[in-house]
Order: sequence, then C-alpha cells, then structure tokens
Amino acid sequence: MEVILLERVEKLGQMGEVVNVKPGFARNYLLPQKKALRATPENQKNFESRRGELETANAERRTEAEKVADNIANSSVILVRQASEAGQLYGSVRPIDIANALNEQGARIDRTKVKLTEPIKLVGMHTVRIAVHPEVVVEITANVARSEGEATLQAQGKSLIDEEAEDSTAGYEKIIDNEDEYSESKAEADGEDTTSHSEDENSTPQQESQVS
Repeated sequence: MEVILLERVEKLGQMGEVVNVKPGFARNYLLPQKKALRATPENQKNFESRRGELETANAERRTEAEKVADNIANSSVILVRQASEAGQLYGSVRPIDIANALNEQGARIDRTKVKLTEPIKLVGMHTVRIAVHPEVVVEITANVARSEGEATLQAQGKSLIDEEAEDSTAGYEKIIDNEDEYSESKAEADGEDTTSHSEDENSTPQQESQVS
C-alpha cells in the first residue's frame, strides 16, 4: 500500500515521500496517527498545496521538541522492581513505565515516544532512546533496581548482584579451605595414631621377654 508521509518516519522516509508499506501498518499506525495519507492523486495534490504550511508547523514542533530534548538528554530514571537474586525481573519495564518516570521529573513524554526494541526484564543500567520528535531523538538511562540502594550502587558503576556473587564465592572457597585443613589435620592425626600403634606392637615382645 502506498502512502504519502506527512512527517519523517524512522526507517521509512521524510515528509512528502511516497512509500510502500504493509496495509496493516498503514491502517493501524500511519493513518490514524496522521503520519501519512493514502497516495491517491487527490491527496497528492492536497499535500502539495499544503506543503509549506506543513513544513512550517513541523519546524515549530521540532523547535519545541529540541527544548524538551535538552532537558532530558543523558538523564536517568530509577525504576524499582522486584527481581530474583540473579536479577531477573518478576515482570518487565515497558515504555509506559519509562514515560511515567520521566513525567514525574517534569518532562512531557508520551509512551509512544519511548523506543524499546523489547521490554526490559533484567536489573541494571539500560540505554533507552526517546523520540521527542521524528527528527529529534535522545538517549536516557533506565536504572532498573531492586531497591533505591541498589540503584545508587549501579549509578556508581557497581553491581550488587556481582558483589553478592563474589561474597557467595568467597564463602564457598572458605568452606573448601576449612574442609581441606580438616582433612590434612585428620590425616596427620591418623598418621600419628598409626605410628604410636606400631611402636606399641614393637615394644610388646621386648617387654614380655623382660618379664620372663
């Protein structure tokens, strides 16, 4: 299905271009979002007559978007979620969650502007693209953690999961060391018992001879 783009659409084209898209994508997204028109002769003529007006309106929206982008670029949001010891979330973080977190900081971001290839399902620092405008895209960081404390550690470049794993490994190694020490001590003790027993056996005939 051919459509006329009314604004830049990522991976499709720029305003005014006629592109071929899947019918479902056009009907469910491009047309209802007013990002495109059906590529009919009448719509093409209508677009060309309004092109200057549309370009002016787009430039104004882009200017406003750049102001919003300046405020949120390279910022971060903290999202506290329940997760397993391995960091697997019980659920996921979706675009609406990130949009709400940004809006709590004073931004005005719709969830459709949050570009995630897939929901976030792990604890950690995640780079997220925000398309404030089709021509203005910035990156923020989603700090997904099990607690505010863990979020603070992650912001410092540390990982509570890694620290817990190191503590667990250290504890396991200590247990192994203790077991090795115990085995060595037991072996030494058993060796002493054997030597003592042998000495007793060797001395027995001599003692019996002396008695006789």
